[in-house]
Amino acid sequence: MEYVTAVPHPRSEAAAPARSGRRSLAVALLFGALGAAVTLLATRQRWAEGTATVAGGAFPLTAKGSDVTGVPAALAIVGLAALVAVFAVRRAGRFVVSGLLALSGAGIAAASLAAASDGSALDEKAAKASGDTSATVDALGHTGWPYVAAVGGLLILLAGLLALRYGRLWPAMSGRYERGAAGARRTARPADPERPEEIWKALDRGEDPTGA
Repeated sequence: MEYVTAVPHPRSEAAAPARSGRRSLAVALLFGALGAAVTLLATRQRWAEGTATVAGGAFPLTAKGSDVTGVPAALAIVGLAALVAVFAVRRAGRFVVSGLLALSGAGIAAASLAAASDGSALDEKAAKASGDTSATVDALGHTGWPYVAAVGGLLILLAGLLALRYGRLWPAMSGRYERGAAGARRTARPADPERPEEIWKALDRGEDPTGA
């Protein structure tokens, strides 16, 4: 007779954190990379448009996101760097970098929304086009691209929050390299001068058989 027990198997309990770590890692990478790409793309699009009154009549003006504010694009690059740096640090360093990733996303969203109705960039262009420093843009209009950039910032923010919550379960590049370097130090032993075959093997591997 077989008995059914409600006690979870120890192996399944040990595998649960690993599965959560893999899933959160994949989602964070997707959100972070996609958020940065969306933000950078949005800042290159037209955010505002209007006209300036010049001698020949109305002159159309447009302003890209990078003309209105450079904060979202700069923070998107910072977010990408932080996303990569998460895997190069451990413990407290990983927590700090994850926080930087989350703050980058929040900053992108805040700066994009604040600039969604900003017309100062077009006012400057209107002053240059008309030759009048006090000139302002007429028929000011805005597009939806600032909100697209804000969505990109929210994706980066979510990636940072995932890193803060599950980052301790993610692998670290530095640990792998340190283990590899330690293994190389253990295996790189001086050849025994009493055994010529070891000297020849060391020379074939490109090592100094004397260990100097």
